[in-house]
Amino acid sequence: MYSHLPANGSSMRRETMAIQVTYRRTSRLSMRIVRNGDVHVSAPIGMSKKDVEKFIYEHQNWILEARKKTAEQQKQRRYFYDKLPLTTKAQKVEAAEKIMLLVEPMIERHSKTMGVRPSTVSYKPMISRWGVCNVKTHCISFSTYLLLLPDWCVEHVVVHELCHLLEPSHNVRFHALMDKYYPRWREARKETCRIAKGIFKQESKNS
Repeated sequence: MYSHLPANGSSMRRETMAIQVTYRRTSRLSMRIVRNGDVHVSAPIGMSKKDVEKFIYEHQNWILEARKKTAEQQKQRRYFYDKLPLTTKAQKVEAAEKIMLLVEPMIERHSKTMGVRPSTVSYKPMISRWGVCNVKTHCISFSTYLLLLPDWCVEHVVVHELCHLLEPSHNVRFHALMDKYYPRWREARKETCRIAKGIFKQESKNS
C-alpha cells in the first residue's frame, strides 16, 4: 500500500506524508524515515489498515522529529561530499588517480599477508559505500571519496574489502579476520563515522 496520508492530528496538521506500508512475516509494527522524508511502515501480514493507521497517528510527533533529523543529516551529508567536487570528468579522473596511488600499495601489502588477490580494482565516485567487493568475480571497487578520510581509515576499508575475499558475510569469522589483519578496525570505523557524521542513517521506530 502506498499513499499520501494527511495528518489529522494537531502536531502534523500542516504536513502531508508519503506512506508506504509493506506487509511482512513479522510479529510487530515498525516504521522508518527514508532519505526523501517518506515514511516506510512494516506490518504483520493480516493486520487491518485501521490498526496500521492508528500506529502511524500515535507516532506523529516521532515522525515529525525524525523527518527533521533526516533532513539535517542529508544537509550534512551533502556538505561532506561537496568538499571533494567530482562534477567534471577531469575532477573524477584526477581523484581516481590520487586514490589509486594511495590504495594500491595498501592492497599490495595486505594481499601478500592475507594470501588473496583481487582480480580487478576500480575507483568510482560512490557515495553509498566506501568500497564494494564482488565475492564471485573478486572485483573490488573503492570510492574516490576515500580521499576525504585519513590514510589509516582508508586502510581499514582496504582490509575490509580484502577480507571479503576470504569471508563474504559480516559474521564472526569476518570480524576475527579483521582483528587479525587490521586490529584497529573498530577504532577506524568509529573515526570514519565521526568524520562523515552526515552520512545518512535511517530513523526507525518499533511498536
